[in-house]
Amino acid sequence: MKYLFQLFSLRPHRPYTSRFLSFVNPVISYNLKSRPTPVIMKLEHSQFNFIFSPQLATVLQVFDKYKHEIRLCGGAVRDILLGKAPTDLDFATTATPDEMLQMMAKENIRVVNKGGFKHGTVTPHVDGVNFEVTTLRIDVVTDGRHADVKYTKDWKLDAGRRDLTINSMFLGMDGVVYDYFDGYKDLKTRRIRFVGDPNVRITEDYLRILRYFRFYSHLALGPNTHDENIIKAIRENGSGLKQISGERIWSELRKMLEGNLGPELIMTILSLELGPYIGLPMQPDTNEFDKVVNQTMDLKLQPITLLTALLKDSYDMHELDKRLRFRVFERDLGLFIIETRNEKWTPDTIKKYKIKIIQNQTKQAVMKEYVEQLLMYKNERTILAEFEKWTPLKFPVTGNMIKNYGVKDGKKIGSIKMKLVEYWADNDFQTDVEELLNLIPKAEEELSQVSKT
Repeated sequence: MKYLFQLFSLRPHRPYTSRFLSFVNPVISYNLKSRPTPVIMKLEHSQFNFIFSPQLATVLQVFDKYKHEIRLCGGAVRDILLGKAPTDLDFATTATPDEMLQMMAKENIRVVNKGGFKHGTVTPHVDGVNFEVTTLRIDVVTDGRHADVKYTKDWKLDAGRRDLTINSMFLGMDGVVYDYFDGYKDLKTRRIRFVGDPNVRITEDYLRILRYFRFYSHLALGPNTHDENIIKAIRENGSGLKQISGERIWSELRKMLEGNLGPELIMTILSLELGPYIGLPMQPDTNEFDKVVNQTMDLKLQPITLLTALLKDSYDMHELDKRLRFRVFERDLGLFIIETRNEKWTPDTIKKYKIKIIQNQTKQAVMKEYVEQLLMYKNERTILAEFEKWTPLKFPVTGNMIKNYGVKDGKKIGSIKMKLVEYWADNDFQTDVEELLNLIPKAEEELSQVSKT
């Protein structure tokens, strides 16, 4: 395949209206403003040559051999134009799934992830690397979550079914950028805009409400530069989020909270009365949220830590978990913060948490992160700085040592070991093994007194 890499620029064109049908349930016809000439520039090879691996070259040669066009699409193009290396490379092509399967079979290239066929995606696997290649398509029927699609060879029709203008561009393998809906202009001005009518885009897939906020959080220049028509469409269609799975909602919400404008957008979401549809309580604790946000703007709070500030108690956390289906790490971190955030921090408190971390040797890193997130949440910066430098020590006394000392009961061995960790902490973790073993009778006595009471 021969590639031409030379930079050129094109004068901007006046957009005109191009009419075509997009079939929704019920069928809706709408107009999309598109550029009369989609080619807007040609990148220099140095601007995107990092995508070309030997494995990708093998795949591209197949498409070239069988005369099917293939272009990079979506977020990868957006990231390249921002000067960033994309995390995923997704491709679009004029070849149908059946044609791709036949091509790959003839060239002895294995195809994986066969579940994608029904969506028009074929995944060639070359020397350990997968490439998702999807046939150009249009949505025929949508229900707010899923779409039935029809294949096409029209690149503009495929671009017209995408959510945001900044995600609707294509990059040819020769460096040509194809932009049908002024996505590049929006990217340069940091304007987040739906392709066409936001009402139509949102009702095709209600998750696009949160995708809008996610990209706004990462790219917009300020918290209140929303297009009024977009906000109106989101407010009118927000209840559609009830149809979307919690996992998909949390995936977008988490990425939004990781952006520069995450906290501000949470307040926008609440003002649009979307909270209950995504699992937040009817009356979230916005005062606590404001306090945490204002105190910790320069700290690296986990998204779940930030979201926890809106919750008043463990019940709220469990209800939110039912809706969003957090990972165990996230759920337990949220519960830990809620249950301990009102605790007063003293030297004894610090020692208590160090003891707990040491006692749970298999989860030391996780527990240390929980405590660090709690300290960020509470804006305890001095203690946080000390805690971040602290490396959990390995307790030098094993269960076998205690057993050899004469303690045979397994449950009692565990209790004594925990007591010895406390004694070790009392001496700033300086007590040696022999001294600790000599404290076993003391530990037994204290445990006996506790059992009697």
